[in-house]
Amino acid sequence: MTTSMLVRDVMTSPSPFVKQGSDLGEVVKTLLKHGVFGLPVINDQHELVGFVSEQDCIHSVLVSSYHCEGSPVVDDVMSREVLAVEADSSIIDLAQKMGKNKPKSYPVTEEGKLIGLITRSAILESLWTNRTTCDLPNNKL
Repeated sequence: MTTSMLVRDVMTSPSPFVKQGSDLGEVVKTLLKHGVFGLPVINDQHELVGFVSEQDCIHSVLVSSYHCEGSPVVDDVMSREVLAVEADSSIIDLAQKMGKNKPKSYPVTEEGKLIGLITRSAILESLWTNRTTCDLPNNKL
């Protein structure tokens, strides 16, 4: 197995994102458009300041749509403690971390700036593709 597979090799770049202060309706539209479970939230300097998931949005959208109350923004529901990963991190290390933690996706940063998004399914696909090389004749003992 190749241990030099890096996050930057399988991440989605550019990453879908929303800007700090965005209306929750924009967040929902972006989540649905890109078919992701969560989105990085960035400021005007393209720095990662939060992460918002479908789960974060559901309660707020429920309250605002059912009771027709308020106009929530992403800052009201996003997590400010973001589990991000550096672009040069090992896929193997991240796969082990993802096996223990719940996030389905991680923002990918370089020098504090958002450069991509990596999902569990992208890692699974990469690992499986690499696994198939184990069955090639020259890899048998």
